[in-house]
Amino acid sequence: MSKDILFEIGLEEIPARFIRAAMEQLKDRTVKWLEASRISHSGVTAYATPRRLAVLVKDAAERQEDVSEEVKGPSRKIALDASGEWSKAALGFARSQGATPEQFTFKELAGVEYIYVTKSSTGIETASLLSEGLSGIVSAMTFPKNMRWGAYDFKFVRPIRWMVALFGQEIIDLTITGVKAGNVSRGHRFLGEEAVIAEPALYVEALRSQHVLVDVKEREELILSGIHKLAEEKSWKIAIKEDLLEEVLFLVETPTVLFGTFDPAFLNIPQDVLITSMREHQRYFPVFGADGKLLPFFVTVRNGNAVSLDVIAKGNEKVLRARLSDAKFFYEEDQKLQINDALAKLENIVYHEELGSVGDKVRRIRAIADRLAVKLGLPAGAAAEVSRTADICKFDLVTQMVGEFPELQGTMGEDYARKAGEPEQVSKAVFEHYQPRFAGDAVPSTQAGLVVSLADKVDTIVGCFSIGIIPTGSQDPYALRRQAAGIVQIVLEHQLNISLEEIFAAALEVHESLRSEKHFTPELRINLYEFFGLRVKRLLSDNNVRYDVVDAALAAGFDDIVDVVSRSLALMNAVTDVADFKITVDSLTRVSNLAAKAPEGAVIEPSLLKEEAEQKLYDTWQSIHEPYRAALEVRHAAEALQILSGLKDAVTGFFDSVMVMAEDEAVRANRLALLSGIHADSRLFADFSKLVW
Repeated sequence: MSKDILFEIGLEEIPARFIRAAMEQLKDRTVKWLEASRISHSGVTAYATPRRLAVLVKDAAERQEDVSEEVKGPSRKIALDASGEWSKAALGFARSQGATPEQFTFKELAGVEYIYVTKSSTGIETASLLSEGLSGIVSAMTFPKNMRWGAYDFKFVRPIRWMVALFGQEIIDLTITGVKAGNVSRGHRFLGEEAVIAEPALYVEALRSQHVLVDVKEREELILSGIHKLAEEKSWKIAIKEDLLEEVLFLVETPTVLFGTFDPAFLNIPQDVLITSMREHQRYFPVFGADGKLLPFFVTVRNGNAVSLDVIAKGNEKVLRARLSDAKFFYEEDQKLQINDALAKLENIVYHEELGSVGDKVRRIRAIADRLAVKLGLPAGAAAEVSRTADICKFDLVTQMVGEFPELQGTMGEDYARKAGEPEQVSKAVFEHYQPRFAGDAVPSTQAGLVVSLADKVDTIVGCFSIGIIPTGSQDPYALRRQAAGIVQIVLEHQLNISLEEIFAAALEVHESLRSEKHFTPELRINLYEFFGLRVKRLLSDNNVRYDVVDAALAAGFDDIVDVVSRSLALMNAVTDVADFKITVDSLTRVSNLAAKAPEGAVIEPSLLKEEAEQKLYDTWQSIHEPYRAALEVRHAAEALQILSGLKDAVTGFFDSVMVMAEDEAVRANRLALLSGIHADSRLFADFSKLVW
C-alpha cells in the first residue's frame, strides 16, 4: 500500500535569486531522507513560487522496508582465545551490533574464517516518521542569507507563515516556529483565496484555481509563449536574457506578458544604457527592430491576470520615464567631465589598502602593458595606443552612469572616450580591456585591448598573491580564477608568442618597482605557475581532453599556453589509435625509465656504438632530432609527434638485441647517454608514462 506525501512551506516573499536552489535543495534532502528511512516511492517533484517551496512524493510506502543485514566481525583466530572462549574483541563486536555471542556464525572468506551476526529490522509505519523527518529536512536547509523572526532562534530564508503537510488525506503532526501544519494553502496574494488541499495529488490544480501556478516549468513556458506571441504580432525581436528570465520567473505566481512604450527621444542615449536601465531597475525585456536597433518599447511580466493591462502598462511607462530621465541626466552630466579630471579622482578611490588606490593600479597597468607590448613586438603606433588605453582604461569608474550601473564600466568608457576625441582603437580598447568578462565571452579584438586586458588581469593576480589573497576551495572574492582563465583564453585565441614567465616577469618587475613594501618571495612565482596550471588543466578538460593526456602534456611544461594546448590535442588524436600508438608510448616510456640511470652530463661517443641496432637507433634519432625540435618551435605539435613516433621501430629493435647494462662501463654509459638524449627530446612533448590504456 502507498500514499502520496505533500509538504509545502509558505513564506514571506523569497528573493528570486535564492528560489531555484532552495527548491532543488528541498527536493534533494527529501529524496535522501526517504532513502535513509527505507521508504520506497515512485518519484519526488519540487515546486516553487515567490511565497512557497514544496515537494510532492508519489506512491510513498506506508511502511518502511524490512531489512536483514549480515555483518562481518573479527576472524576466528582473533575471536577465540587460547582456551576457546570468546575474546574481548568478539564480545565488543557483539555489543556494537546489539547482539549476543549465541547469534554468531562462522563463514569462510578468502580462506579465512570470520564471525558473522545477522541483524534484522522490521519496518515501522511511515506516518510515525514523517513529523520528525520533515522537521529535520527544514532545519538542515541552508541559504546564502538567513532570517530570524519573533523570539525564535530558528533561521530560514524568510519567515514561515503556513505549512501544508499531508500523507494521503491525513495531516502530519508538525509544528515549526509556532506554525502548525494543516491542509490549507494560500492562493495569489490579490487574486486568490485560501485553498484546501484534500489530498496531495490535487495540490497543483487546487492552487491553479486560486491563480497560483506552482509548476516552475509551466510558468516559464507561459512567459516564453507570451513573449514569442507578442514578438510575432508586432514583428519585433524581443531579447530574452537567461538571467533576467530566471529572475522574472520567480517574481510571479500568475504570469501575464504585456508591453509598454517610452519617449523615442530617449533613444539618443546609448543603447546599452537604456537596456541596462530597463533590465536592472525594472526587469523589462528590451525590444529591437529587424535591423537590430532598439525600439521605444519594452516587454514586462505582470504577477496577475490580463485585467486592465492598459492601466498596468501606463504605470510601468511612468516609472520607466523617471528611470530613463535619470539616465539621461547622468549621461549628459558625465560628458562635462574631462578625462584628465576623472583620472585625478581615481587617486581618491581605494583599490585595496595594501595595493593602493585605483590610480596606483592604473600606473601599474600602464607599466605592465608597455613591457608586454615590447615582448609582443608591437610597432610604435600600436604601442602608443596601448599606452594611452592603459592610461585612461579606468576613468569611467568615477562617472555618474557607472556609479548607478557598475556593469556599464568599459561600455561608458568607450562612449565617453570617443566623444572626447580619443582615437577609435583606443576608445574601443577601453571597453575591450575588461574582456573576457565571463566564461564564453569574447576576447579583445584590438591589439591595445588585448595587451591592456592582459596587464590589468595579471596586475590583479600578482597583487593579490603578493599579499596572501590566494583562492582556496570555493572562496575567490577577487575573481582571480576568472582573471587567469581570461589570460589563458586571450593568449590562446590570439596565438600570442608570449610565455607565462614573460607575463609574470612584467608584472613582478612593476610591482617591485612601484610598491615600497616587499612581498615578493621565491614561492610567489611557484604559486603563480601552479595557479595557472590548474586553469590550463580546466581549459583542456572542458574541451574533452582525457585527464591522463592532460597530465602527460602538462608534465612537459605549460609556460607556452598555445604549445601545451597544441600538444594535448595532438596527443588526444594519437591515443585514439591504441594499437599503433601504444607501441610508440611503450618504447618511449622504456627509454625514459633507463635514461634515469645515465651518469650526469653523459656524452654520446659514436665510436662506442658497437651493435648494429644501437647504431641504427643513433642514426634514426640524429635524423629526426632537428626537424622534431623545429616543429615544436613553431608549435606544430601533430607534426612533431609524428616525427618522434618515427623512433618506434629503431627503439624496439634496440631493446630486442642490445644489452643496455653492458659489463663494459664505457659502453654501458654510452648506451645510457643515447637513451638520455632521446628521453630529453620526448620529454619536451609529454611524459608518456602518464598515459593510461
